[in-house]
Amino acid sequence: MKGKLNSDIGEIYIDNAVLAKLAGNIAIECFGIVGMATVSVTDGIVKLVKRENLAKGINVEVDEDNQLTIDFHVIVAYGVSISAVSDNLISTVKYQVEETTGLTVKKINIFVEGVRIID
Repeated sequence: MKGKLNSDIGEIYIDNAVLAKLAGNIAIECFGIVGMATVSVTDGIVKLVKRENLAKGINVEVDEDNQLTIDFHVIVAYGVSISAVSDNLISTVKYQVEETTGLTVKKINIFVEGVRIID
C-alpha cells in the first residue's frame, strides 16, 4: 500500500521506496548514525549500505489508516549512547517525515546491526 494524501483536485500517492529514501536521508544526518545496514540472508553478514542505496536498510509500511511504520537497520558510532542516538533518530525522522509528506508516522523500529569506529 502506498501513502495517500487527498487534495482539492485529486489524490497524491507516495511510493514506499520514496518514503524509505526520504527517511534514510534524514536518518543519515542524525548524530551517532554511521549508516544503514543490510543483512545477508544466506550468511548473516551485515554490510554498510552506500549513501545512494539507503533505502535498502529501511522498510516502510503503510497501514489501512494511512499511517507509516518505519524499520531502520542501522550501524551506530562506537562510544555513543545507543539510547540517545535512537531517541534522536526517532524524534527527528518522525517530525521531518510528517512535515515533508503530511502523512502520520505511527511507529519507528530501530534495529542496531553493528557498531563502527568513525575515522
